[in-house]
Amino acid sequence: MPEAALPQLVCASANPDKVAEIALVLDGLVDLLPRPDGLADVVEDAPDLEGNARLKAVAVCAAAGAAAVSDDTGLEVDALDGAPGVFSARYAGEHATYDDNVQKLLDELERVGATDPAARTARFRTAVMVVWPDGSELCVEGVVEGVIAPARQGRGGFGYDPVFVPVERDGRSFAQMGDEKHEISHRGRAFRALAEALSI
Repeated sequence: MPEAALPQLVCASANPDKVAEIALVLDGLVDLLPRPDGLADVVEDAPDLEGNARLKAVAVCAAAGAAAVSDDTGLEVDALDGAPGVFSARYAGEHATYDDNVQKLLDELERVGATDPAARTARFRTAVMVVWPDGSELCVEGVVEGVIAPARQGRGGFGYDPVFVPVERDGRSFAQMGDEKHEISHRGRAFRALAEALSI
């Protein structure tokens, strides 16, 4: 019997770093198709990660006429009352770079006096949404706990990876872990949960 074709999902993300991670986690599980060319950025103005993921997936599903998958990720820092949270990608401003956001995070933790590691607890949370053309949807989540390092550690990864140290490993930041990161990362967990929910 011929092998069953992999399910196809159009990737809603326009961030090449995210797309690369998603493709790596879903390799061999899903046929991940690229976002349609020329599609404008989706305004992410929902109050939570699930809502933003839904906005992107709905827009790309409509544009592609096919099932679309999207994710939204937030870094929640306890000493900052859960900030930057849903604003993680634009924490230091609408056109902030990764480095701008990391620097603001470190500055804010210093401002509130969170210098001890016990006061720098945080978590990455990812919501993944699939929307089908018939309007049905599926949402799953992945979370990883950690602490914010006092300074950048490592040159890999992207976003807040240089300062996020997961509690489940040996004190290395996500930026120091290479592909090992995906075994425990929020995004890896969320997309593996998606694969399981789709019975892949």
